[in-house]
Amino acid sequence: MTTTVLVTGGTGRLGRALVPRLAAAGHTVRVLTRSTRAPADWEWARGDLRTGNGIAAAVTGTQVIIHLATTNGHGDVAAIRNLIDAAATAGKPHLVYVSIVGIDKVALGYYRAKVDCERLLEESGLPWTIQRTTQFHDMITAICDAQSRLPVTIMPSKVSFQPIDVTEVADRLVGIAAGPAAARMPDLGGPQVRSAAELARTYLRAIGRRRAVWSIALPGKAMRDYRAGYQLCRERAVGQIAFDEFVMRVALERSGR
Repeated sequence: MTTTVLVTGGTGRLGRALVPRLAAAGHTVRVLTRSTRAPADWEWARGDLRTGNGIAAAVTGTQVIIHLATTNGHGDVAAIRNLIDAAATAGKPHLVYVSIVGIDKVALGYYRAKVDCERLLEESGLPWTIQRTTQFHDMITAICDAQSRLPVTIMPSKVSFQPIDVTEVADRLVGIAAGPAAARMPDLGGPQVRSAAELARTYLRAIGRRRAVWSIALPGKAMRDYRAGYQLCRERAVGQIAFDEFVMRVALERSGR
């Protein structure tokens, strides 16, 4: 029997890697969108998680929902509540939620909202799976690119990351979609733990951007928790694509080769 999978956030960083993989695996894929989209090899479903408009129709007939959409704030809680409410009246499909390693230990408002989202899902009565991952490779490059107009690149001192490639997270999600609800999956971490400054230097060197990288002791409880390493899962370094390989791919793409 063909499985219909609804993906929220399907046009985002992870969604762009996931959606074609789901389609290639033989699923009927439906991508939630707030606006009209051009025809593709999957369905588009109009709906808005923030207001709940169109969500009931979007989830109808699905067996799996993979929830990737995020607003980087407490809007995430309202969004997953609307999604859960719609799913509860539409046959109770398997709801898969992608979360972040360390959210229950790092003092960030965004992370606290993620914890609330996980709790809502756990108490929803739906079949559910939560997959926490470390930060994506792209997060490091985005931090550097946001500072491209500055004379130096600033990274937090004594902070390390364990970035993972979105394609590997997408592959894991395809496997989850094909199986039964599994509650909390083991964390998914990248292959290497490296300092934030070292990662920045690797990226800037790969793209030919010459500038100094300064490690600065940033204040705040979140930075304290990052320095403690709560965002890492060294025992779950299961990713295979190292950051160096990722940035070389980025450099080749930018050069048009």
